[in-house]
Amino acid sequence: MLNSSLKTGLSFGLTSGIITTLGLLVGLAAGTSSRLAVLGGILTIAIADAFSDALGIHVSEEAENNHTHSEVWQSTFATFFAKFFFAMTFAIPVFIFDLKTATIISVIWGFIILTIANFFIARSGKIAPWKVISEHLLIAAVVVIASYFVGNLISTFLS
Repeated sequence: MLNSSLKTGLSFGLTSGIITTLGLLVGLAAGTSSRLAVLGGILTIAIADAFSDALGIHVSEEAENNHTHSEVWQSTFATFFAKFFFAMTFAIPVFIFDLKTATIISVIWGFIILTIANFFIARSGKIAPWKVISEHLLIAAVVVIASYFVGNLISTFLS
């Protein structure tokens, strides 16, 4: 069983990796229709944002003053690796399919992974899974929809 520090890092990194990458992917696809821009964005999220989020978790865990040095670093590394790994999974459909198909596949993939992760999070917290899953999928849907419209607006006004 995972300790609290690993759960924190993995759940944060996974959730952030999926929602941030989906927002960026959908927004860039809608705004540029460029596979290169989308792949560059995914790689940037996987590296820069994974480091940023890992540092954020590191500082947050240190500020709580109730974690050991080892626990702080466990959360830090778990956040980085979860965010990096899950962000990079979205590059696979972009390499294989046309951008429109890859975007649809990525949204479905992201929602499936969020559903599975939130099911286990809810069960470990003894919360009704449908409440946790629906709340987090709604937030992810808002991010995806907003990113799509922002990408379209930018494309419309800057073309």
